Amino acid sequence: MPNLASTYLTDMRLRLEKLRSTAEAAIAQCSDESFTASPDSETNSIALTVKHIAGNLQSRFTGFMETDGEKPDRHRDNEFTLMPRDTREALMQRWKESWDLMLRAVEGLTADDLGRMLAIRGEPHTVVAALNRNVVHLAYHVGQVVQLAKHYAGPDWHTLSIARGASESYNAELNANADRGDAR
Repeated sequence: MPNLASTYLTDMRLRLEKLRSTAEAAIAQCSDESFTASPDSETNSIALTVKHIAGNLQSRFTGFMETDGEKPDRHRDNEFTLMPRDTREALMQRWKESWDLMLRAVEGLTADDLGRMLAIRGEPHTVVAALNRNVVHLAYHVGQVVQLAKHYAGPDWHTLSIARGASESYNAELNANADRGDAR
């Protein structure tokens, strides 16, 4: 039987990388206008969601396990306001840096680390709980990014998963590949 801790860490890295690539594939389909557009006053733009995720990851994974995940210099409310310096290029650079920071932190974890305690906003979490909290938070916001990108792309949207109405042909292809021994 595989080692559960090793399996968990491998799967967590894969899930995080998939969330990142999904969001980036959606963002790549956005014009600069749709990147900053918001359908209403209560819905964040893709740009604000990118800014928030970058701020969150930077806070949580700088000094991961050594310092509280909510850093005193983080100003969360500012993550929901676009400033003149918040160009698409600048925000995507912060996005890249924060995801890279998180993935390096996760890559550096060992099985022995999973039960260690850390704090987020003063609340104790095991490393497993902190990682699970993080992946849920990211999935929530990546879903928002995809939904907005899809909305703004309209009929030009290129699906990021199995297209509507294509499940049966997709499954048939998987089964044919499995029968030939080249399962994905």
